[in-house]
Amino acid sequence: MEKREISKKQFIIYLVSAFVIGWVLQIIASTVANFFSPIMMLCMFAPFAAVLIARIPLKGMGWAPHLKGKVRFVFFALWIPALLSLLAAGLFFLIFPQAYDSEYSVMRGVLEQANALAVLESQGVSIKTYLIVSSIQAVTYAPFINMLFALGEEVGWRGAMYPYLKDKLGVTKGRIVGGLIWGAWHWPVIILAGYEYGKEYLGAPVLGPIVFCISGALIGIMIDYVYDKTKCIWVPSLMHGAINAFTIFAYLIKEEYNNLTILGPMYNGLISMIPLLLFVIVISWKRKKAVD
Repeated sequence: MEKREISKKQFIIYLVSAFVIGWVLQIIASTVANFFSPIMMLCMFAPFAAVLIARIPLKGMGWAPHLKGKVRFVFFALWIPALLSLLAAGLFFLIFPQAYDSEYSVMRGVLEQANALAVLESQGVSIKTYLIVSSIQAVTYAPFINMLFALGEEVGWRGAMYPYLKDKLGVTKGRIVGGLIWGAWHWPVIILAGYEYGKEYLGAPVLGPIVFCISGALIGIMIDYVYDKTKCIWVPSLMHGAINAFTIFAYLIKEEYNNLTILGPMYNGLISMIPLLLFVIVISWKRKKAVD
């Protein structure tokens, strides 16, 4: 992956374009509930569109995979999100065991709303079996499907914004600032649609956007780590897709404990992000040690 020069003007045009396009689409998605998912999938390509608007070269982002000796990072990108999700949920439910929905009532409601529960029951598939199958899908082929949409973000964030910020601020500071910006890009859908935390969490509606920025900084470091190791834009896109695929634990908290979603069980919660924080500290320390 060759070094690309991005000017300050290009960066500003990119950032403004990514936020304008992204925020407009998020506002529309939040007000047109029936089309929320397709609009949000379109929104994921806002950073890609911003790269084109700013005329930042796509060449040099690592489109052709050259993964000889680096295949382990593909599996890293594919499975680490699931592992961290398990640790995050485990920590949260260890602290709040009463919040665990052992009857799967929330998941049952979601399936009923999607008209899928009757189909599963007619086939003799229990909700527990459904969750197991969904988890297997989330660590096998689902991330590769999600990767195609995640690419729309990764071309902008990891492909353009992070290299510019790391060049200007240094690797660690650049990654942190990049993650905070990435998190702020999600603010309209967090505030208006209750994305990730709902609307009834502790400290709503102010704390959610702040906590999401913190988790964005941590997740951004992890994703940029695999990009740095592989020099291939598809690998961070795969990891982004894997993160979006493994969301099972969001449905395992009882509805009456929705005010605790700012704490967990997903690893963008204040308590559940602790394993992620420790993991990021380790990989950052290893990078610093290697440089020194």
